[in-house]
Amino acid sequence: MNDHEFGYRWGHSALTLDFDFDRGFGSGSGSGSGSGSGSGLSLGLASGELLRVSRPGDPAPPVTGLPLVDVTLMGAGTGWSGPRFRGTALGARLRYRAHRATYGDGWHHLAVELTDPQGGLRVFAEYSSPDGVAVLRSRVRLRNEGDAAVTVRSVGSLLLGGLPSPDVLDAHRARNDWLAECRWYAEPLRASVPDIGRDVHEHDSRAALRLTGRGSWPTDGHLAMGALTDRTDGRCWLWQVESAAGWVWDAGEAPAGRTYVGLGGPTYDEHGWSQVLGPGEEFASEYAALALGDGLDGALGALTEYRRRVRRPHPDHDRLPVVFNDYMNTLMGDPTTEKLLPLIDAAASAGAEYFCVDAGWYDDSADGGWWDSVGAWQPSGRRFPGGIQEVLERIRERGMVPGVWLEPEVVGVRSPVAGARAGAEAEAGVGALPDDAFLRHADGSRVTEQGRHQLDLTHPAARAHLDAAVDRIVGEWGVGYLKLDYNITTSAPGLLDHTRAWRAWLASVLDRYPSLVVENCASGGMRMDGASLSVTQLQSTSDQQDPVRYPPIAAAAPTVVPPEQGAVWAYPQPSFSDAEIGFTLGTAMLGRIHLSGHLDHMTERQLGLVREAVATYKAMRGDLRTSVPFWPLGLPGWTDEWIALGLRAPVEGATYVSVWRRGDGDGDRRGPELVLPVAHLAGRADIRAEVLHATEAGVTVAWDEGAGLRVRMAAAPAMALVRLG
Repeated sequence: MNDHEFGYRWGHSALTLDFDFDRGFGSGSGSGSGSGSGSGLSLGLASGELLRVSRPGDPAPPVTGLPLVDVTLMGAGTGWSGPRFRGTALGARLRYRAHRATYGDGWHHLAVELTDPQGGLRVFAEYSSPDGVAVLRSRVRLRNEGDAAVTVRSVGSLLLGGLPSPDVLDAHRARNDWLAECRWYAEPLRASVPDIGRDVHEHDSRAALRLTGRGSWPTDGHLAMGALTDRTDGRCWLWQVESAAGWVWDAGEAPAGRTYVGLGGPTYDEHGWSQVLGPGEEFASEYAALALGDGLDGALGALTEYRRRVRRPHPDHDRLPVVFNDYMNTLMGDPTTEKLLPLIDAAASAGAEYFCVDAGWYDDSADGGWWDSVGAWQPSGRRFPGGIQEVLERIRERGMVPGVWLEPEVVGVRSPVAGARAGAEAEAGVGALPDDAFLRHADGSRVTEQGRHQLDLTHPAARAHLDAAVDRIVGEWGVGYLKLDYNITTSAPGLLDHTRAWRAWLASVLDRYPSLVVENCASGGMRMDGASLSVTQLQSTSDQQDPVRYPPIAAAAPTVVPPEQGAVWAYPQPSFSDAEIGFTLGTAMLGRIHLSGHLDHMTERQLGLVREAVATYKAMRGDLRTSVPFWPLGLPGWTDEWIALGLRAPVEGATYVSVWRRGDGDGDRRGPELVLPVAHLAGRADIRAEVLHATEAGVTVAWDEGAGLRVRMAAAPAMALVRLG
């Protein structure tokens, strides 16, 4: 696109960006540095200005006087008292130089070049968007063209003003804790950004809603996401910061009574991060993505499509094989040949297509000390007297692909790979890595958490060690599935470089072994970020072991991971009733079934229930890979009695709805019957409701063209999977 009434317009049929590159006043002062005026006048910036990100038909915002980028250098300050993104001294003095738009492979790209007249820093604001999808991807790239080194203290990935007033916006966040992931909640933005009477003070508020993820568990505490919705018209602005090494976003009041959003990766103030750029050196921020839609459902649908566009292509995204994993509620890190062989037979009989031997397969100690002995990745002779190949061959004989668990980034303190240590000194042991192959604190000591050291994958020896392990396990043993876990968290220096090297290493492994399937896990969903999801094929959603507590996690998981990548545990047990077996299996059906449980101890009738559920999943899984999620009852609360998740196939495809009733106590005020609105099918009389899976015969459903899907569950806990079409 080109010149427009706003100045310069760029984008496509689903998304446009409007810029003003001409209305610069040259001084870099005024509202661009964070100050305001009593008249509310906002002036253009010498760097140019991103006026709005919009869809066709959205109203035009006023000019807000925000720079294109926010960059802070050591010694340059912020230009604003307070922790907010906007208002850096450097951002206000940058000058627009040029812009260049390109198109290729279904993506639109725009690079806006800025320069610092007081130094040698060249700044590139880089925007991209997949054609036909209302999502903007953004990052900022820096190049030092001066004669002296500069130290970067923070660099934002996207700064956007011109959103509606905080008076009409609700802010949405998602708490994400171990065993209780994806718990979305909302509050008015004004609860965090009070109206201070700008006309009186002639200044914008310093308050902001600010959220930060720290350490190598980037989604421990909160998802690296957020959203704002307009209560007057339902518009939604939804974002994710694609960083596995810390992130921050904030939303606050901009000039002219509007709202701004700033997104970025690790910073000096929040994470102790900094980057020295010598002459000629470059640095690029982490990516951030902004999705637009009608309500949260609409924006999350667009973000789902975007996530499919940015991830690494892989056949697993089309096949969606059923994985059996021996850990959860089953062997729990104690695999042996004796225990595994009958479990393998039962898993194959139930319809599993992959069988993963989880933690402990390398542990040769009699005390079960697999936790702090990781790192060498050699099979235990004590656990597998006939060798681990006996187990792997049995998996192949039963028609499944073998898999194993790895925690590649850590080395246990008792592992020979760590070497023997005494205080600050290290003596090289057999297979020991050099000290600088591990992440270290500022004082030079190794990062050590819960009996494990943290590798630094920027180091050639660390990468070579892991390459040798993968080449042995995948190349020699014929393993086709790796569950990559990560059970410590650290905020050590060098973390950003390590996480980028970790993703590059994963990509190189998949280049060597294109059919290998990799699952990303960090104590469940503690590293459920967009950067990691773009490389791995599956994402663990939780370690939750209670089947009745899993539904709110499973139902909200598509907010952060496409359905075909979200691994949900289903662990039926021989002690379960038929209804309980149906409940845990049904919970996983709108994601990726991760089957577990003592299937080898089940009766033939019980195993038949598992087979039937797996067969139902296989018959419908082809639709999951292109469907987008919606939530008929809204995003679930942790204690909600009724929960619902829907998947809508494109165009005239099927619609699937999973609905759970978890209890019939005092908290269940809805009773045994519920009507679920399905907006995209409303008013249609030709819709048929078919129960594909249910916990018991007492579950009934019916389509009401005027109201939606009527569901009755006489008992609880209960669930049903319904196909509408």
